Amino acid sequence: MQTADRAARVLELLRLRYPTRETHLVAQNAWELLVATVLAAQCTDVRVNQVTPGLFSRWPGPAELARATQEELEEVIHSTGFYRNKATNLLGAARRVTDVHGGEVPRTMAELVQLPGVARKTANVVLWGAYGINEGIAVDTHVKRIAFRMGFTESVDPVQIERDLMDLFPRDAWGDVNHMLVWFGRHVCDARAPRCGECEMIEVCPRHGVGQKEGAATKVRKPRSGKSGGKSDEAAQGVGSEARPEGKGAATGFGKPRKPTMGGRRRAGNVGRSGSSGGKP
Repeated sequence: MQTADRAARVLELLRLRYPTRETHLVAQNAWELLVATVLAAQCTDVRVNQVTPGLFSRWPGPAELARATQEELEEVIHSTGFYRNKATNLLGAARRVTDVHGGEVPRTMAELVQLPGVARKTANVVLWGAYGINEGIAVDTHVKRIAFRMGFTESVDPVQIERDLMDLFPRDAWGDVNHMLVWFGRHVCDARAPRCGECEMIEVCPRHGVGQKEGAATKVRKPRSGKSGGKSDEAAQGVGSEARPEGKGAATGFGKPRKPTMGGRRRAGNVGRSGSSGGKP
């Protein structure tokens, strides 16, 4: 079976397994989703969802948070880990959203990655989760692992992995692909003990690297277009909760937007549903 055919079948099976698209991170709007996604780096979605209600009650939006002190915010988010760096980034993002964007979270990749703490992965999560915009595929630790196991990529570079996945899946499915692979990675395709015997993907999955130490079988492949100009997003939190906090103003790592390969489809997942967002989802 050709890789493209295998990807189409995987997408079909994922949609059968996850028809409701429940979110991981609890958020009511784009700003709350951005904050939750930043906090989810190196932290579980469960913990983030415990912290954000108090945070948003005290500072409902970017304008309010922009007036907080570093010490005040650190105290509230301390339990999420990397709290000093996260507090610095969130305060910087709040001030930029307030001063430059009139209090509205940007709707473009180029503007989002100029916010402190936001790189491609977080921007992809916010664009799809809050606005239904499919600009790319957020690559967290689950997406990275599953993409290799299924033979969709040979790279360990998140930017290249994203390119490889975007080549295989229709644009209107990009947000769903990340979202469903995160769920699949958490509950079925585990890093140490994948449940292959109970997985419907076994019919199409080559199981690359299964049984080997995680990452041992992967090869580093340079991006096709040369060096990417910014920090790669590794694991999100949803979107992806295993990543380090993202750096300030990371470049997008991509050129011109691709044209959709299929007609746009209204996203199924809504910001604010109980549950989680891409963990990072």
